[in-house]
Amino acid sequence: MTPVACLDSVGVPYEVTLELSRDGSPYGTVGERCGWFLARLARGVEDARRHGTWPDPDDRFPEEGSDGELFCLRYRSRSGRMGGGELRCHLRTIPVWVPAGEWRLTRRAYLEAWGPHGAGMRAVLTSAELSAFLSGLVEEAELCLGGKDLARAAWPS
Repeated sequence: MTPVACLDSVGVPYEVTLELSRDGSPYGTVGERCGWFLARLARGVEDARRHGTWPDPDDRFPEEGSDGELFCLRYRSRSGRMGGGELRCHLRTIPVWVPAGEWRLTRRAYLEAWGPHGAGMRAVLTSAELSAFLSGLVEEAELCLGGKDLARAAWPS
């Protein structure tokens, strides 16, 4: 996954889009102008890890939508048609049997990337791993934008 700068009409970078690749071959572009959103989500994951209600910090994530989805970034053409890729992250609660005779609930983020022809990848992440992934992606996006701080930027929605 590589952040690529979105340029304004005079060539100044102002936001990022993500290019998906697998084994060095590109297979999708998603999340047009998604940098600010990713920076906000990275802060939300860190905040949930510090102040969440689950006993284990690795199970703490921001409050998700009704279907457990943290985000879904898709490709959109100028005509509004989708189909050039998708990056999706949703939460699942997983019961694990503990030998002491009880169930323990864990939560994990399922990060899935799909290309337009069905090629995809999945990673199952703890909140610490998701936080590291998002922080690294935001840092890379900020470098791509010449050091612009995405967390402080006020991007139009």
